[in-house]
Amino acid sequence: MSEIYLDFEKPIVELKKKIRELQQYSEANHIDVSAELQALEARVRQTREEIYSHLTPWQRVQLARHPERPYTLDYISRIFTDYIELAGDRRFRDDKAVVGGFAKLNGKPVMVIGTQKGRDMKSNVYRNFGWPSPEGYRKALRLMKVAELAGVPIITFIDTPGAFPGIASEERHIGEAIAVNLRDMFLLKVPVIAVIIGEGGSGGALGIGIGNRILVLENSYYSVITPEGCAAILWKDRKFAPQAAETLKLTAKDLTDFGIADVVVQEPLGGAQYDYDAAAEFLGKELANQVAELKRLSATRLREQRYDKFRKIGHYVESISAPAENEPAAGEEA
Repeated sequence: MSEIYLDFEKPIVELKKKIRELQQYSEANHIDVSAELQALEARVRQTREEIYSHLTPWQRVQLARHPERPYTLDYISRIFTDYIELAGDRRFRDDKAVVGGFAKLNGKPVMVIGTQKGRDMKSNVYRNFGWPSPEGYRKALRLMKVAELAGVPIITFIDTPGAFPGIASEERHIGEAIAVNLRDMFLLKVPVIAVIIGEGGSGGALGIGIGNRILVLENSYYSVITPEGCAAILWKDRKFAPQAAETLKLTAKDLTDFGIADVVVQEPLGGAQYDYDAAAEFLGKELANQVAELKRLSATRLREQRYDKFRKIGHYVESISAPAENEPAAGEEA
């Protein structure tokens, strides 16, 4: 149960404060206030439903970043069994911002890989605040290749503001690492399911996000840039992040409407941070369904389906070729 509240949740906080005060008054004065408590609890439920059924894109971004939201390892421990973590990219080091290994989903082997944030300053430094480095993407691809050899489905969990943009990351070729992942993930012969569980930031998310199915949790977002970054470019001021979030069309509903995501996974009322077990149960059921469906496809069909899915995203226009030298352009007389 989350004890951290966002600005738009203040009406709920005030009601809960009144409930605590009333309980303390009842205990101190030995007065039965059960009827009043029931009425206040009903108001809390009604207020929560009203608030969470009319969230703006920026409010969903805030929920996606909630510090008590479940992360990759929280879902792994609740959805899977027999998890064996594998480490290292076999080139440089082990990136703690990316975790992964073999596990079992309903008794069947899978490979799970995901970005991981920390809960406090010490663990965030250890996990590099969820910003993967080049070796993180290379580790992820190494595990995918192992999964392909073993013939097991791959499930990735995405929750990152983006790839680590530091000098050391550039020196070790972060762009190349992500590009290689994009190329090789299209060629995998096993099912790949990508799940956006929180933040889906730009190439940092896409580096492990090439899947036959893209699942997105109800209060997650997936975008080419953060709202703050977009606001800094378009409005020259990060305070316009709420407007940028609206413009970017980054919510779960937007993603499915545009055909980028395939399924919106339900969360407990108010967000996954309120009930880890319920959030994991919703996601676990959907993952089991998707794995069962994709395992019926051949390796060739899986690759074709993955390619076709991403080929259809967005709109493009092929340019009209320029006229050859000494030829009149269209509409001109010779």
